[in-house]
Amino acid sequence: MASIILDKISLRYHETLMASAGDLAEKVYHETVKEGGYILVVERSIPKADDKFCLVGGRPFKEIVLEASKKAKCIIAVEACASFGGIPKATPSQGIGVGEVGKGKPIINLPLCPVHPEHLIGTILYILTKGKLPELDDHKRPIMFFGELVHDKCSRREHFDQWNFLKDWNDPGQREWCLFEKGCKGPMAYSDCPVRKWNHGTNWCIGCGAPLTGCSEPGFYGEMSPIYSASLPSEVFKG
Repeated sequence: MASIILDKISLRYHETLMASAGDLAEKVYHETVKEGGYILVVERSIPKADDKFCLVGGRPFKEIVLEASKKAKCIIAVEACASFGGIPKATPSQGIGVGEVGKGKPIINLPLCPVHPEHLIGTILYILTKGKLPELDDHKRPIMFFGELVHDKCSRREHFDQWNFLKDWNDPGQREWCLFEKGCKGPMAYSDCPVRKWNHGTNWCIGCGAPLTGCSEPGFYGEMSPIYSASLPSEVFKG
């Protein structure tokens, strides 16, 4: 992954990854914005209630995003917060996704919390090699990553079908049972996490015994709460 970032992609500006800092870093930023034609990657939500909830260098984050998006080829919103508002959406800041302020520009949402690195690199490389955006769903997510229901690929699906729901965390006999009654949002969340997994395919949330929070969906976090109790809309089971 590092070789792709260093050798294949021209990363012009990133607060923590770029070598320069301070005035020199800001100079690179302004030169890049003036030049245009870049892919803008944005992380974190934008406060709707008041700009003071997120200031960068004394400037409102919203102002910076609008400035940087003017000459961008497209915008990639990474993580749940930048995609749909995420946890800040349910806080006093009333966070919103980048797409709500960057209107008029092609936008790709790469939710999850955090963003999967392969989703980000894969999307950027697709745009650079194909010269176009990947096919997106109704929520502007790449179908190649978010085209399948987690529930359908879950290793515990057979236990769901047999109504074997984990109720006691301390019972070894229930260790591999379905986590639906512990709040798993797999039946309404779309992503390739069950197949791709994390840390080079090592594991994923359900694989290590944690209920899926639904961080790939626009309703995360507020509409998915409470996280650790079964609270899914009835339409999940229709048909």
